[in-house]
Amino acid sequence: MVAPAIPEVIEHEIESAIESRNEALPSLRELGPPDLVHLIKQSVKSGGRQTGVYHHVTGIDASSSASLAAYINTLTQTAQDKSNKVISGLYCCYNAFSRLDMRVEVKIPGGVESYCIDERGDKRVASDSLWLETFLCGVLRAYSYADDGSGDTIKKIIAVRRFDPVTSTDVEHKFLDAAERLFFKGWQLGSDPEIQVPNLVSNHLTTGLLNYVHTTGRYASGQNLFEKLRSRDPEISSLLARVLISGDEEVKAVCLLKEAIEMLPMDYSLLNCQATFLQSKGNLEWASPLAQRAVIAAPSEFGTWAKLAEIYVGLEQWDLALLTLNSCPMFTYIDKDAPRMPEPARVVLPVLSNTALDEIDESVQGYDTEMVHPNLRKLSAAGYKGTFLKAYSLLTDITSKIGWDQLLRIRSQVFVMEEEYRSEKSQPGTGRTTGQVTGRNSSTTALRAPSPESNGQKANGDASGSVKDENEEEPSSPSKQPDVGATNGNVDGGATSGDLAIEKPEHTVASTEVKSGSEDPDPSHANYTHFQHKRLCERWLDNLFMVLYEDLRIYTIWRTDMARAKASNDPTSSSPSTSNTIYSKSAEEWEILGELAERLHHVPEAIEAYQSCLRIRFSPKAMRAVVKMWEEDKKTENVLQGMIRLITWQYRWYSEFSPELLRSIRKLIEEEGAVKVRSIVQATSLPQPVLDLTHRYVELCATFRSSGSDG
Repeated sequence: MVAPAIPEVIEHEIESAIESRNEALPSLRELGPPDLVHLIKQSVKSGGRQTGVYHHVTGIDASSSASLAAYINTLTQTAQDKSNKVISGLYCCYNAFSRLDMRVEVKIPGGVESYCIDERGDKRVASDSLWLETFLCGVLRAYSYADDGSGDTIKKIIAVRRFDPVTSTDVEHKFLDAAERLFFKGWQLGSDPEIQVPNLVSNHLTTGLLNYVHTTGRYASGQNLFEKLRSRDPEISSLLARVLISGDEEVKAVCLLKEAIEMLPMDYSLLNCQATFLQSKGNLEWASPLAQRAVIAAPSEFGTWAKLAEIYVGLEQWDLALLTLNSCPMFTYIDKDAPRMPEPARVVLPVLSNTALDEIDESVQGYDTEMVHPNLRKLSAAGYKGTFLKAYSLLTDITSKIGWDQLLRIRSQVFVMEEEYRSEKSQPGTGRTTGQVTGRNSSTTALRAPSPESNGQKANGDASGSVKDENEEEPSSPSKQPDVGATNGNVDGGATSGDLAIEKPEHTVASTEVKSGSEDPDPSHANYTHFQHKRLCERWLDNLFMVLYEDLRIYTIWRTDMARAKASNDPTSSSPSTSNTIYSKSAEEWEILGELAERLHHVPEAIEAYQSCLRIRFSPKAMRAVVKMWEEDKKTENVLQGMIRLITWQYRWYSEFSPELLRSIRKLIEEEGAVKVRSIVQATSLPQPVLDLTHRYVELCATFRSSGSDG
């Protein structure tokens, strides 16, 4: 198999990239950046000048200095640049366990030197134990920095070659053996941004192991590993149960969970795992008390609260879902350790003939922000990550089920609204002392109080007398705000607020405003009986409502204009139309609209937008979304047509490995058989080198003896 092309970033000053990496070492927090490969080239002419070039890479075997030196030697044999020759190379690979940068320096001609650099820049000896840690970190980084098929990860860091770190069962045994030996140090690697404190079962090592097992379908290998580790610590039972469930051994998983929870009744990972299993089976009433117990066991973890909110949404207890969401501990998103490099002199991004496909080459021009309407560029929800992304997804899920108006009604029933707070504060005091602003704690309410009305008409007691009618509030009434569209603009100037039925939400009262003490105390307002059944809304959640309003506003304008355009072009329409309306958007705008509809859980509309984008030019994000729809509809031939293009696009941008795409191919082989998949791929009228890229994924499934790969 031909390796991907070699991108090159050319330096202004030789070794400036290495100096930047040295400076960044003390600030690395988790797995570290991709491996850096730095070469010094010299012109083949006598006395030629030297040039420093580099690229990044993941998935190279970092178990010894010899394997890294071998990679550098492959770069000296390439025919890509015939006017220069490589005279030296340096491979840098970060060891996240010991916080060292392992380095292998190759002189051509000459010898090989291996050493490591600590955070202070001092040289240290590279021992066998350090290479074991480095090998494991290299595999985990390959999965962590792999693209999901949408192209988002590839676009973040330029000039990265991505290889599959585990290509055979022998390498798998080596990987799992290293994971077993270092498992109890895994918490040192950090964890996903949704986890506040890394622990034994929630860290980058366990995430990588589960990702590997689910990608390759090697459930037996995962079970064997976690069985051995479980004998040393029963807390690992939650990981074993997850692998058993994924491997379709649910009975064993349930028995294991029962046994483990009896031993560790307040282990939140076990409780969450059992709640998730029951949720997948539709037993939400059984899952609810487990999720509540998990929250009590780990009240500072976002995942336990988010799971409880999901279950309340499934039970249609919208008020408790909002209160639970309001109680979620939110963490600042910390991105992966990305390389910080100096400004390059120039960048060379070559293309191999293997990836020559006109469809995907049309997208080489890249993303043109000038082709995007300002209103679409400023949708802030598109930038949410980590806990805020999950919280926003829960909020949009509720909205898709009950509608925006009903969501605002429930919100005003469970949270103190700014307008009613001002109104109550301006009235003379009554001297009553029957309730306080905050009443009971919202977390306690979400955990212990049953939802009085599942449809949300009454929440946490009879609050109907204390809720102001939205139609009486001038700031919230669209009919009294004819200039909303003019103020905020619209997608293409074709629709205004008069066309919309989206009510702009008023703000809730922040706890800091109630408790600030910036105003003179008024004994007559020491207690507000008006709010005895209400809670204070967290400011971040209040902001999410405003962001959701903007998403819904833009979405409604888009769908309204689309409907008008279709109606004007429909010859059977009874509405008069003087001329046909052409609704046109750039490919970038269609992609953003597809993301918008997907965020709001309007899947058919999202697919429609993505397909409109693909009709203009190829987009990996749009194609990946359409392929997922075809997978759900069991359209095997369409799925493979899309997969061929996605794999080729990935290879064109130096990535021969995507776990998500490999998983999709494996699932197809399990359902249809390898022979049929190969036949469909081969029957496609595309260049053979392009088809061979997809055949490689099929061969990889055969190597791991995936179900269906033998027929």
